Amino acid sequence: MLLALLFAGNIIAQEIAYIESDRNWHRLYDAKGKLIKGFARSSVGEVVGWGSTFFVGKNTGFYRVFDVKGRVTASQSIGNVGDVLSVSSETITSRKGSWILIWDKKFKKIGSRPAPSR
Repeated sequence: MLLALLFAGNIIAQEIAYIESDRNWHRLYDAKGKLIKGFARSSVGEVVGWGSTFFVGKNTGFYRVFDVKGRVTASQSIGNVGDVLSVSSETITSRKGSWILIWDKKFKKIGSRPAPSR
């Protein structure tokens, strides 16, 4: 019984509701306003978006996907991705030239379409 309770506790993952950034830190908060974890801006770079279980940082020529514990789970060069437009619960949308690219949270391209002219 105790083992089942411990195992069940590991299944429930914290979800990101909001990321607050200042000059030196990015702080992740859950839906109740509780601090999940803080990360140094120097290691993450600029946060360009987040989903409920991950966030995307832009730093030193790469976009990196981080989980709530701060582990890098995927990365892709800025040259391959272009400009990140949005991040949702499971996808990342970017614009590269005249294309809109859709990526999963492992930076595997799952779709593309022509972008509207600017």
